[in-house]
Amino acid sequence: MIRRKAHHEDHEDHEDHEDHEDHEDHGDNGGDGGGGDARERHFPERSAGDEHGDLARPVRLAPSDVLSLGLLGIRIRRMRAALSALGISIGILTLILVTGIPASSQRALNLQLTALGTNLLRAQPQPNQRPPVLLPPEAAKMAARIGPVSRTSAVANTHAIVRRSDRTDPNDGLGLSVLAGQNDLLPTVNGRVRSGRFLSSSTDGLPTVVLGHQAAARLGIPRIVPGQQAPQVIIDQTWFSVIGVLDPIPLAEDLDRSVLVGWQAAKQELAFDGHPTVVYVRADEDAMEAVADVLPATVYPQLPGLVQVSRPSDALAAKRAADSTFSALFLGLSGVALLVGGIGVANTMYISVLERRSEIGLRRALGANRRQIRGQFMTESVVLSLLGGVAGTVMGALATIAYVTYQGWPPVIPLTAIVMGTGGATVIGVLAGVYPSVRAARLAPTEALSTA
Repeated sequence: MIRRKAHHEDHEDHEDHEDHEDHEDHGDNGGDGGGGDARERHFPERSAGDEHGDLARPVRLAPSDVLSLGLLGIRIRRMRAALSALGISIGILTLILVTGIPASSQRALNLQLTALGTNLLRAQPQPNQRPPVLLPPEAAKMAARIGPVSRTSAVANTHAIVRRSDRTDPNDGLGLSVLAGQNDLLPTVNGRVRSGRFLSSSTDGLPTVVLGHQAAARLGIPRIVPGQQAPQVIIDQTWFSVIGVLDPIPLAEDLDRSVLVGWQAAKQELAFDGHPTVVYVRADEDAMEAVADVLPATVYPQLPGLVQVSRPSDALAAKRAADSTFSALFLGLSGVALLVGGIGVANTMYISVLERRSEIGLRRALGANRRQIRGQFMTESVVLSLLGGVAGTVMGALATIAYVTYQGWPPVIPLTAIVMGTGGATVIGVLAGVYPSVRAARLAPTEALSTA
């Protein structure tokens, strides 16, 4: 009786550990009609490491074996696996794009502002004043008296109309402004001549003009060819020779849409009264706020409140920031894409469990426990999502590099985006595989084999 009781307890331990798979076999042996001698012959006394204890001990799979089992379903159903991973890839690709492109744009802006300088101020009268505010003709020289100021210049709107030919509509100025410009304007705004030359003291009183970048494109004069006759434009009723074309000026975009006439030539030919409409000031970087505070009172002492001062570099930064405001929207879309991809992976794994009931039942019948079944399907889900995440990261990085290279920006892909991409894919794989793996592990061998 003692030996029979010991056998019964050992049988229950083995049955619990193996999820009751071998219950029928032990039950048959325990119900054998041979009496105590038969039991003693079938269950002889053994040491602690007997053969029955070895059978009860679960088989542990190496990580490589678990990975091989997890890849089995992916290898068999490649097209379904690729389509499931595609949703994850699209989400990660969008995540890389919406973080890499703004980062590259910001880096390009920083480099651009470093090259152009952020120490430029622009002073002009408040608009829509009656009567209009007229800055004194010496406004630029007055601003130059401020201690930290290193350079000043000015332009003035002549309100004239420029045309390419006298055959065109006299009221169609192509949206261009005709500005009287001082000779030191270009170094003050950090501009460059693309072709030809800029205004100088030798051309100040002559009917010559320099075209801004957009003005040259609208007038059909992209460049000045040395050795050829200079092209001409008509301003009001006077013909002017084009002697130069400028590169784009990021800190003074209004000059890109302008036709610049010499200060004296504007007075002689266009009835310019000599009052500047915009004064440009270069000052020491550390004293920008102090210069901006005293600049209105310096250029217009009568009513300094009617003069507004702006910093073009701040406007440029604000414009670039406004261009990237859609990043949050696209980031939300990438989150939706990841969610949809995760649902797709979960659906694929669930269908896989239903289709592979015979495989699950056979593995259970051959001794695989529930933990191993769960590990197989969980590994398959994580690998499927991780493959999609890696593919999306690579495609997103390549797309980002291609776009920013086309824009002429330095490529920047934040490390956090890559970590979030691969880490997010792994988390999605775990979450998507929880229910299918648990469902697969709960299938009894007889049920799985009978319904396969």
